[in-house]
Amino acid sequence: MSSQLLRMPPRRRRERLTDYRQRLKLVKSGQPRLVVRRTNRYIIAQFIQSKAAGDKTITTVTSKKLAEYGWKGSFKNMAAAYLTGLLAGHLARAAGITDAVVDLGLYTPVSGSRLFAVVKGASDAGLTIPYDEDVIPSEERLKGEHIRKYFEMISASPKAPQFSRSDPAFYLSIGDMVEKVKKRIMGGEGHE
Repeated sequence: MSSQLLRMPPRRRRERLTDYRQRLKLVKSGQPRLVVRRTNRYIIAQFIQSKAAGDKTITTVTSKKLAEYGWKGSFKNMAAAYLTGLLAGHLARAAGITDAVVDLGLYTPVSGSRLFAVVKGASDAGLTIPYDEDVIPSEERLKGEHIRKYFEMISASPKAPQFSRSDPAFYLSIGDMVEKVKKRIMGGEGHE
């Protein structure tokens, strides 16, 4: 029998919650991290600065906060993800952040996903964030136009499935709503 000791990986690695190699690279950059997470109902964007004593959260925004700016749609779609990133970036700039690196955690990076919509929103707020343009969703998807087109397509069918909202005007004007909320966020207008 060998006298070698069995070395257990750290608990968060065993539970598949943290990739320590990736985290070390991000922490060594010295820049704040734009941490993007999603749940079944919301998108979460945080700016976190790593310190020797532990991480310091500078700002946290969940997509639920968009309701205060007039957003009446789902809090988990592509347009909401973009607006969440825009709001988080705007608040981070107000807190003195000028640049950041993206931290997607254990999510597999998928081009055109909601996670990269958050990155694009934060970048549009004026932050310097390195990313490849190929991974960012199209402008049409960021404005929710794909939702409007899908609604128009299925509403023409006699056996159309019901959308969660019964107001067709909402789906037909989703692009305008995105622009209004974007102006409220960037213009610093008061909440509704």
